[in-house]
Amino acid sequence: MSCSLTHVDAKGQANMVDVTKKKPSHRMAVATCFVQMQPQTLALIDANQLAKGDVFAVARIAGIQAAKRCADLIPLCHPLMLSHIDIAFKADHQTSRVYITARCQLTGATGVEMEALTAASIAAVTLFDMCKAVDPGMQIEGLMVVEKQGGKSGDWQHRSHT
Repeated sequence: MSCSLTHVDAKGQANMVDVTKKKPSHRMAVATCFVQMQPQTLALIDANQLAKGDVFAVARIAGIQAAKRCADLIPLCHPLMLSHIDIAFKADHQTSRVYITARCQLTGATGVEMEALTAASIAAVTLFDMCKAVDPGMQIEGLMVVEKQGGKSGDWQHRSHT
C-alpha cells in the first residue's frame, strides 16, 4: 500500500503526500460555482445598495484569503506559496445568478485545484453572507474544477468548458 502519491502510508494511516521528488513546474487551476438569488437581490448588488457594502470587493478578498489558507482548512493539503490568485464575478440577469471564477497559480511540485475550489466556495459563501438579510433563500451551486494546467498528469479541461 506504500505509493509515493497517496494519502495512506504503509500502515494504512493518513498522511501528507510526499512530493519531495517531484520537479517544480507551472501549475494553474480554475474553479467555478454560482449563487442563485432573487432578481431584486442582484439589482441591489449591481446598484451597490446593500448595507454591508461592495459585495464583490469583499467576496474577492475573502476568496483570496481562503486560497492562501487552504492548508489550514483541508487536512493533508500542502501549504503553498501561490504566485497569483484571481477571482471574477459575472452577474447574469437572465438567470438571476452570480457566477464566480477563481484561478490560482504557482510554480511548485503540487497542483492548486484545492486552492481554486476553496477560493470560489468562500467567495460564494461571503456573497451569501452579505446578501442573506434580503434573500435568505439563495443557493450556492455547481462548485467544480473546470481547468488545470501543469504537473505530471498534464493539462485538463472539464468537458462543459472546452
